[in-house]
Amino acid sequence: MARASDTAYEALRSQIISWELVPGTVLAEVELSSRLGISRTPVREALARLVADGLAEPGGRGLVVSPVSAENVTELFELRQALEAQAASIAAERRDAEPFLALQRELREVPALLADHDPAHHAYYDLVARFDDAVDEAVGNQFLVQALDGVRTHLARIRRLSRDNPARLLDAAREHLLIVDAIVDGDARLAADATRVHLHRSLHATLDSLVSDEALTPEASIPEASTPSTSTP
Repeated sequence: MARASDTAYEALRSQIISWELVPGTVLAEVELSSRLGISRTPVREALARLVADGLAEPGGRGLVVSPVSAENVTELFELRQALEAQAASIAAERRDAEPFLALQRELREVPALLADHDPAHHAYYDLVARFDDAVDEAVGNQFLVQALDGVRTHLARIRRLSRDNPARLLDAAREHLLIVDAIVDGDARLAADATRVHLHRSLHATLDSLVSDEALTPEASIPEASTPSTSTP
């Protein structure tokens, strides 16, 4: 049976990543305890874990959901590039071609996936997750994989900035295919270089979306966690 603090943590983490709790939302223990039906001590423990994850931080009225800004997105991508380029290189060196051959076939079918009537593009992001899993498995380095997992938590949160841009998703799929091709061919240098190009383009697309996203504009009043903004996707 899950501990109450784990239940609270998973619920709040999911709501932050999905933007049900938008950046700047106050995370008040009393309101959260009432809404989640969990006592304050487990909620306090869950909030401490969210702070450690970088998803919450101290604000003027207690803890708040961490902001998403051009500065912290850029910093995240700097770390992401270092980790993912290294992971792709190692995957090419230690490759088991079979899972990547399957990914090659699926990545070529991305235009059909994006044509489906699914505004959240679940099938596309499931494919990206399987690409990540295949690289992690090929790398076989628990420390590198753990570091990547931490980065991916934040990447899942900023994913909404590109999900309404199918053209960018299609380009990203082509970039993923180049990485997979290099891994299958055992070309470690090309796998790393293709990863850097992909992340450079992804960063600029994300920053462009960030500038135009009204949901990230600071508001005069900050919503309480017990009443999440209905304007978030």
